[in-house]
Amino acid sequence: MNLLLRSAIIIDPNNKGLHLKKRDILIKNGVISKIASKIENKAKVKEVSLQRLHVSIGWFDSSVSFGEPGYEERETLENGLYTAAKSGFTDILLNSNTHPVPDTSGAIVFLKKMDRKTVTNLHPLGTLTMKGNGDSLAELYDMKNAGAKGFYDYKKPVKNANLLKIALQYSQGFNALVHSFPLDVKIAGKGIVNEGEKATALGLKGIPAMAEELNIVRDLFILEYTGGKLHIPTISTAKSVQLIAEAKKKGLDVSCSVAIHHLIYTDAVLDTFDTNYKVMPPLRTSKDSKALLKGLKAGIIDFVTTDHTPKTVEEKHLEFDNALFGSLGLESAFGVLNQLLGLEETIKLLTKGRARFDIENPEIKEGATANLTLFDPASSEVFKIEQLHSTSKNSMYIGQQLKGQVLGAINNNRIIN
Repeated sequence: MNLLLRSAIIIDPNNKGLHLKKRDILIKNGVISKIASKIENKAKVKEVSLQRLHVSIGWFDSSVSFGEPGYEERETLENGLYTAAKSGFTDILLNSNTHPVPDTSGAIVFLKKMDRKTVTNLHPLGTLTMKGNGDSLAELYDMKNAGAKGFYDYKKPVKNANLLKIALQYSQGFNALVHSFPLDVKIAGKGIVNEGEKATALGLKGIPAMAEELNIVRDLFILEYTGGKLHIPTISTAKSVQLIAEAKKKGLDVSCSVAIHHLIYTDAVLDTFDTNYKVMPPLRTSKDSKALLKGLKAGIIDFVTTDHTPKTVEEKHLEFDNALFGSLGLESAFGVLNQLLGLEETIKLLTKGRARFDIENPEIKEGATANLTLFDPASSEVFKIEQLHSTSKNSMYIGQQLKGQVLGAINNNRIIN
């Protein structure tokens, strides 16, 4: 692929020489050949010249679900990767919520093969336990060698504390990252929303913040004992931020993420009984949202995620009690964050996190492989269902005011726009 980007404003806070500069960028055979104020198009390659064109390194998401294998009606791998690329993401971590789950090296190899002709790189997570049932460890070493970037029984807590201890000890031998979803199932019970005044008023069973926080306390205590690398995905409470901050001060090797929807929505939206707002962890209070945002800006929370989770109409258009958890998030991510945080902070967050999962970080420099996202940060619109590329349409962001538009993505010697 040969391409010339005209007058692109580069957003790259880690590259002081190019950050906020307007430059032409020449790409030859998928490699950045030249960056200059003005490049003569001698070879007559295709040009991209768009109003308010901005460019950054390609975006990364640490928690994405599709459906295939097993739940193709929700989303296929092909269309899911297309959706990610159209949304600006050139690298994604794929969650382990398929059927069967990826608990062997063969399953990881199968998933790795699916991104060979796509703009977006698929990085699979393997399950922590066999069949994801929490009883015994899966083939962690073999899966790591096959390309797994971590081990996670998706949205399932590690109930057996000794199993988590063994996993953290064993994984140190091959530098693997263990995930532990923060939920005490006994405390959570049959809850489906945040425990509080709103749940009581609506007659919905609540999940107390303590269900998340107790599990985090346990996991951090085990991590302090064992050593190793622990990732806690999608925290949702103010106390969780405090607990992780204290653990990092101790020097523990722990990271965490927050879903974008926990930064902008609270349980106040549940009045409509719209099941697109039914997510796990549940939407919490404004106090929690403010603490999460503060923790993100302070670096206590390591990165944001869309926590993109397609569900079919049959799984979502039900009574609130019976609907499945999950919302789409890829297509709206940039517009939501840009509206909330502004351009530079948004790009910083969307390009952060690869190193934690042992994924190479792209660069904007001559000689580097072109792994880029193109966008217009200034456009403004109300997000509509027609803008969803996903097969499923369960987005809580429909009707949300967004700022900015993804214009394309370049990676693997391909472009999508």
